[in-house]
Amino acid sequence: MNAQLGLFVTGSAPLDAVELVARQDFTILNLSGGKDGLRAAVIARDAARAAGVEDRLWTVHASLGPMEWPSCMVDGVRYPSVGELAAEHSRLLGVPPERHLEVRRHRDAVPYDLLTFIAERGDWPWLGRARFCTGDWKTKLIYGAFSARVRRFKVRHGRPARVLNVLGMRADESRDRRNLPVLRRRADNSHRVVEEWLPAHAESTAFVKEWTDREGWPHHWAYDSRPGAGDWAGCSRCGCAPCVFANSRDLLLVVARRPRLAALYAEVEYRRGVPFNPNTSIAAVIEAASHPGAPDPGVVLDEDTADFEALERAVRLGLESPPKRKPRPWQGPGSLPAPGVVGCDSCSVPGLFDQ
Repeated sequence: MNAQLGLFVTGSAPLDAVELVARQDFTILNLSGGKDGLRAAVIARDAARAAGVEDRLWTVHASLGPMEWPSCMVDGVRYPSVGELAAEHSRLLGVPPERHLEVRRHRDAVPYDLLTFIAERGDWPWLGRARFCTGDWKTKLIYGAFSARVRRFKVRHGRPARVLNVLGMRADESRDRRNLPVLRRRADNSHRVVEEWLPAHAESTAFVKEWTDREGWPHHWAYDSRPGAGDWAGCSRCGCAPCVFANSRDLLLVVARRPRLAALYAEVEYRRGVPFNPNTSIAAVIEAASHPGAPDPGVVLDEDTADFEALERAVRLGLESPPKRKPRPWQGPGSLPAPGVVGCDSCSVPGLFDQ
């Protein structure tokens, strides 16, 4: 058994990881295709093995469709999308394919993507206010995927199912995540009792990267300066691309790597009059990414896929109707520029070239 398994702390009490996993009926390993979800999943998998309950492990990837990192082909080599890599991580973890789920939100049996919702709503998921991108597009979908299973469990066993939701959030990532408890109860009803566990919460970014390489786990190409480089010199995180919560360097990389998606973001913010980030507009980031000193993207994706074209059509259709929410005022310098047109203040937006 990994000696680290007994060293977790929640509040002031030590947390026995093996005992925690042993008492669960379902342990859900959230895999985004990123390094942190993988690290958390391995810790939980090892605890399940030590407890003899590895058959209760499930893996799940909550897909954001074209808004997450896709696959790409470079010099004849195909690099996987985050969804494909999540499935590969699940396989390498030893979870049978029938216990790996990929969930994606639909409306009228058609994929319903987050950017379409944003276009219809007329607002973005800003930090601390209406962060619907994680709740509605991830957590609720994952809970929903297990609803039928926990109901059947209740019928069979006469009690609510105990569910452990394992996430890769770490204190290093942000001030908000630093304050999260390692273990907390998230739901308690007649069908399920859900606890949320962050087993990698105390681990540093440097450690997780070093561990990933040392143990031979594949990491997504978006983390690298170019696909296949293996140098961790690309994006620092592997979530939405672009993400409203990303740092400046990541944003510059993403808009250069995915110009068609960035242009669609700019179209939404211009039409709705609300920037995708309260401190800058995506149009300003696009302009800054073309300046000397911006990071080299390493690869530029053409996004010429049916999935992306469906997203584009749905977003533009959503923009034809009035927004469902009253737009917030633009808080940055000046008014929002039209897509492809950036005012003179854009090149001096604070923080764009901060490392």
